[in-house]
Amino acid sequence: VQLQAYGGGLVQAGGSLRLSCAASGRTFSSSDMGWFRQAPGKVREFVARITWSGDSTYYADSVKGRFTISRDNAKNTVYLQMNSLKPEDTAVYYCAWVVGTHPLYNYWGQGTLVTVSS
Repeated sequence: VQLQAYGGGLVQAGGSLRLSCAASGRTFSSSDMGWFRQAPGKVREFVARITWSGDSTYYADSVKGRFTISRDNAKNTVYLQMNSLKPEDTAVYYCAWVVGTHPLYNYWGQGTLVTVSS
């Protein structure tokens, strides 16, 4: 299995970024996917998840209304559109196969760093 997140960068508060995550090694189109993040000195936390069909999504309260998760099963890719970014969104972002709000495997792959300046 392999997961590679990309699209992070430096952005000012109030700005937007779109993260992507390419998945391989497991049947992507039949798997729920999620995004997690880990800020410096903090534990990794759940951000958002999407069902295998894309018809249901769920968000952490801290990002609800600002972030949108989506997926393209033809491309084996899951996305995270992040709007109205805040300095507290600064973290390394990872995608994962999920069950509910928990990762299915103890594997995180390559994350992508998002830095939001004030």
